[in-house]
Amino acid sequence: MAQRMDVVKPKPGDLIEIFRVGYQHWAIYVGDGCIIHLVPASEEACGGSYSMMSVLHDKAIVKMDNLRHVVGTSKFRINNLLDDVYEPRSVGEILKDAWSWVGQELPYCVFRGNCEHFVTELRYGKPESRQVGVLFSAF
Repeated sequence: MAQRMDVVKPKPGDLIEIFRVGYQHWAIYVGDGCIIHLVPASEEACGGSYSMMSVLHDKAIVKMDNLRHVVGTSKFRINNLLDDVYEPRSVGEILKDAWSWVGQELPYCVFRGNCEHFVTELRYGKPESRQVGVLFSAF
């Protein structure tokens, strides 16, 4: 269930699922109200205007941003979706790796390397995207 900003108290290493129109954007909480997330070039160029148009780009940048700024008027929730499948890595390892990626440009592919793949690899060591599975099952 999506939650209000004043109710949610994420912990470092938590996955944050942000509900956009038609898709979910994913980030990892790193503390002090900040997240690290993979932002497709189209969204970076639009000053953080997140849209389905991101599927048309093949490059993305890893950014650190304020959670409130990225969520904006959208709904979001803490969703450590694979905790029942994989053992999460230690918070120290997650944060060290997350911070090491900030500012780097990475290849972007909605099917193999999207924001959800990025954060699940940080938390679990496994790049997975459940929303890609849902997308494929619709066909």
